Amino acid sequence: MAEFNNIDYLQTGSIRQQQLYKTLEKSGLLDLLRAYDPIVVGSIPLGLDLPDSDVDIICSYADKLKFHNYLKAVFGEKVGFVTSQSAIYANETIIANFREDNFEFEIFGQQIPTRDQMGYKHLLIEDHLLMTHGQTFKNQICELKEDGYRTEEAFCKLLGINGNPYIALIEQYEQVLHQHDI
Repeated sequence: MAEFNNIDYLQTGSIRQQQLYKTLEKSGLLDLLRAYDPIVVGSIPLGLDLPDSDVDIICSYADKLKFHNYLKAVFGEKVGFVTSQSAIYANETIIANFREDNFEFEIFGQQIPTRDQMGYKHLLIEDHLLMTHGQTFKNQICELKEDGYRTEEAFCKLLGINGNPYIALIEQYEQVLHQHDI
């Protein structure tokens, strides 16, 4: 399993992962977010990305307004910069989107430690499932994504899991966590 808390694994990944590593290093983006414990999550770290997949970076904040203002101050001049606020599963969330090099970035902040956020847990369980089920399974996930499925939906479809795919994968995470150290 990759060590997702450190982006070094991107250096030896797919061409797109290597490009992302170079963009992150050149821009210093993760250093700029360091105070908010950033972790790159989503489909790119898993090698399940499509050409239009964005780069998801989760962050943890103590003060919502301070985080929001920081994002505007630091990234507000980036191409396509926009912020939004919402409640995701009853958790206040600040989202900033912008473009850097050839990537669309989505900075996703909540008042939850990053390693306790759904995006991180999804990353770990999806990585575990990919390692467990092998390359054919991974190829099938990619095919479903090309057909319009979101990543979590594709996993649940192939695994025969019904219900809300985001919650279902968290339940899978909790089950596997008790069996293995992921």
